[in-house]
Amino acid sequence: MNILIINGPNLNLLGMREPTIYGNQTFEDYLLVLKKKYTLVHFDYFQSNVEGEIINELHRADKKYEGIILNAGAYTHTSLAIADAVAAITTPVVEVHISNIFAREDSRHVSYLGKHCKGSVTGFGLTSYEIALQSFLLKN
Repeated sequence: MNILIINGPNLNLLGMREPTIYGNQTFEDYLLVLKKKYTLVHFDYFQSNVEGEIINELHRADKKYEGIILNAGAYTHTSLAIADAVAAITTPVVEVHISNIFAREDSRHVSYLGKHCKGSVTGFGLTSYEIALQSFLLKN
């Protein structure tokens, strides 16, 4: 199975940025854990702080993966363009958030992406990515 993980703005700072919210582990270290645990899954990883680059990656990835795990960061709450890109592709996307967006500022309670995704996982730390992966492995 081929899975693409896309992380949006500021997620390159995991392990350093607000550890009380996002933890102390870098995403690259967490990805190594996933790769060791799920040896039959091929993971590709893309991170960008630039909205257009995320859109281009979604377009490029369509039909090349069985699933996309997308943490669009703050773009979740602001980007109709990324939402339109998710709606335009046929590869299923699961929206992921490390923190519980519903326990944060009101502006983070809205997701423009969610209605175009297979599902959403929010609030389980980095384990949110593994939960999203399980949704693809279970084929539901």
